[in-house]
Amino acid sequence: MKIAIICEVLGRANNGTTIAALNLIDFLKSKGHDVRVICPDEDKRGLPGYYILPKAKFVNWIFRKNNLNLAMFDEKVVYEAIYDADIVHCMIALFISRTATKYAASLGIPITGGFHAQSQNFASQVGMLHCKAFNRWAYHWYDGNVFCRAQAIHYPTQFIRDVFEKVVNRKTNGYVISNGVNDIFVPAAEDTVLKKPEYMKGKFTILFTGRLAKEKSHFTLLRAVRKSKYCDKIQLVFAGDGPLHEKLTAWAAKNLPVQPVINFFKREELVNIIQCSDLYCHPAEAEIEAIACLEAISCGLVPLIADSPDCATRLFALDGHCLFKVNDSDDLARHIDWFIEHPAEKAALSKRYVNESRRFNQKECMEQMEQMFLTEIEKSRKSTTR
Repeated sequence: MKIAIICEVLGRANNGTTIAALNLIDFLKSKGHDVRVICPDEDKRGLPGYYILPKAKFVNWIFRKNNLNLAMFDEKVVYEAIYDADIVHCMIALFISRTATKYAASLGIPITGGFHAQSQNFASQVGMLHCKAFNRWAYHWYDGNVFCRAQAIHYPTQFIRDVFEKVVNRKTNGYVISNGVNDIFVPAAEDTVLKKPEYMKGKFTILFTGRLAKEKSHFTLLRAVRKSKYCDKIQLVFAGDGPLHEKLTAWAAKNLPVQPVINFFKREELVNIIQCSDLYCHPAEAEIEAIACLEAISCGLVPLIADSPDCATRLFALDGHCLFKVNDSDDLARHIDWFIEHPAEKAALSKRYVNESRRFNQKECMEQMEQMFLTEIEKSRKSTTR
């Protein structure tokens, strides 16, 4: 199979979309497929299978804050990557995908789209996170400019499929497939002596993993820790990077007795951090899936998740103690204190989460993605031979 993957926002592996793209690319290559990656990342230039677009400048200030690049269309680069492809897959429904899908359609190449960006991810960058009109407009833009030409759409969760189809008022040929959790994320063996970082020793560690961006609502977690009865015993770890790094650090310096550790960890380091932590917190207001949360529960770390209606992650909660009112630091503080005071209940929940996480095995999810491409290629071939 020759598959062209349009990653107009790729960049550093510090966000769910990039990680999902890299996992898909690596898997398809491991199965022997000819994978062509169209992206604006200069550090990929010269690598086999990468086709580099020029970087856009006009809105890059938004993406630069998140360590991302945005591409400009280049017909020669796109044509070279897709002219003989069996299928074209767009990771995000943005400007390059809009033009490239028109181009692919004119060549008779089947197209699939990935739903990896909630409207809120963009709305939060321009101060309109809670603007319902903007979020509706964004989904209609996705549909009218990209997904209208896609034979199928990949949704990481049923939640985002339901949201999108309700807004655009049509059913789609959708495949609900998790982005999957890598096999490296497992609980520590019972006889393993964990190598706890010095800053965790003697502390109750609460972990967050992911981008440091407004829609993730980190300040709710910071305020909750300040209100906890055990504030001086709690070590926060933000495993990630993003535009709020400095603001989070400054707020914590003024308000918390124990300063958070904010750092981007490599995958192997992250596994150890998760295994050494006591609780995972996901306070985000908007989330399509949150692989970071699934990685945590796969290691046996019990999550505390905001019950936001715009967040699919809340559906992973297996117990009422694992859900708190979105943006309510008082409620989150009560839940944190409950878990600190009930270690036996937390241990029992840990086992339940490990069992639940098995259905998110990355290899199985990637095999489903591969099958989606093969199915849509076959359907396209049959329709053209009639």
